[in-house]
Amino acid sequence: MPERTTAKTGTTSTGSVTRDSHAEPNLARSLSRRHIQMLAIGGTIGTGLFMGAGKTISLAGPAVIFVYMIIGFMLFFVMRAMGEILLSNLNYKSFSDFAGDLLGPWASFFTGWSYWAFWVVTGVADIVAISGYVDVLAPGTPLWIPALLTPVVLIVLNLPSVKAFGEAEFWFALVKVIAILALIGTGLVMIATRFTSPSGAVAGFENMWNDGGMFPHGVAGFVLGFQIAIFAFAGIELVGTAAAETKDPETNLPRAINTIPLRLLLFYVGALVVIMSVNPWRTIDPGSSPFIGMFALAGLGVAAIVVNLVVLTSAASSANSGIYSTSRMVYGLAQDGNAPKAFGTLSRRKVPQNALLFSCIFLLAGLVLLYTGDSFMGAFTLVTSVASVLTMFVWSIIMVSYLAFLRRRPQLHAASAYRMPGARFMPWVVLVFFAFMLWALGQAEDTRLALVVAPLWFLSLGAAWHVNRRAPLQQARIEEWKSEARAEKAALLRS
Repeated sequence: MPERTTAKTGTTSTGSVTRDSHAEPNLARSLSRRHIQMLAIGGTIGTGLFMGAGKTISLAGPAVIFVYMIIGFMLFFVMRAMGEILLSNLNYKSFSDFAGDLLGPWASFFTGWSYWAFWVVTGVADIVAISGYVDVLAPGTPLWIPALLTPVVLIVLNLPSVKAFGEAEFWFALVKVIAILALIGTGLVMIATRFTSPSGAVAGFENMWNDGGMFPHGVAGFVLGFQIAIFAFAGIELVGTAAAETKDPETNLPRAINTIPLRLLLFYVGALVVIMSVNPWRTIDPGSSPFIGMFALAGLGVAAIVVNLVVLTSAASSANSGIYSTSRMVYGLAQDGNAPKAFGTLSRRKVPQNALLFSCIFLLAGLVLLYTGDSFMGAFTLVTSVASVLTMFVWSIIMVSYLAFLRRRPQLHAASAYRMPGARFMPWVVLVFFAFMLWALGQAEDTRLALVVAPLWFLSLGAAWHVNRRAPLQQARIEEWKSEARAEKAALLRS
């Protein structure tokens, strides 16, 4: 657990009995404001939007815009809760740290490894997407080439320094932003000029409601839309893993989090409204990217090829972010004795290179999936459904940690300059929403498998924690956490 200053005495305590923060090298605070802003945008605009939007539209129709708005609304509160806790103690490296501090060492173990598994699974989904788009751009290319080349490129981008990662992600995210703005601009021109497609459909905002209304598939279709849409938001919490490497976190983290609603309205709702106004929603192919389809419809063949490259870049960006976050998470786990010690070391450039290489190895599972799956979209749906369950677990832990934060450290909440709106009731609303999301995943056969696979993961983690908690270090951490929890409770009773 990270060091913290107690409210009563002003002394510093630590939940890790063997860690010496002065003796060990620390992660470098090299990510600037523009890096964090683009990291937040890149986390918001994921592969799920570019590649999964077509299927989501086919399931929910125009109501898909409400699906994205509801999910975005809920996740804004997750981000605010995370931001408030991280800023209450700048020794927290990530949300895994504060989960262990507020809920107990078990929470750090489960959160850290589940978040690692989420990004590994997401990285596999990204490799599936990259291979699919390479096949479109260069038909006949052996699938194993992009599946093997991608991890190598990610290692090259992440090994030099955290600033090198920040620069790479800055440009990756900028490409995605420019592509979506170009799509919205092109679509608005087509709507204004009443563009007529080869099928005879005329572009116009009325296409949003003149074919069955906003909810053409009723409540059932609306619910099914959440299944794929939730994955589009996976990675929104990425700025939380960069907390320890962010310059001036008190300023930069709130700015990044507070712009989330505007980004969602522009990049999700704005883009999808334009797409469905130009292309009547029933004509959108669920098996391909509607972003590419709209440029192709406009007769901009070269632009369609460029958007293929953009979607490929988006997948590479997501995988790049995943490798960054998994390496930092495994590094933190190793620092607390929850992973092999070798993963808790830094290179001369203050990069956890052993943890980085360890995570990249698992991306090779994408190669297996590509050669055993029936289709790119089928493989993509499978892995993204598993990833969605894992990321919802992490988001839920953040909210449960926030409830513990309010109960155990009300003085820090009261003194916070970045308090979460609706702090007393919104965590419960968000947790109920996540329970609804799990139910929604079970309503379709292609996403139901995730509800079988995920419990196996948590059972495996439980068995691993049962063994790991017996180690003298973990026993000492558990006892220290209990002692500190009792002391905090006693101090609250006296106040």
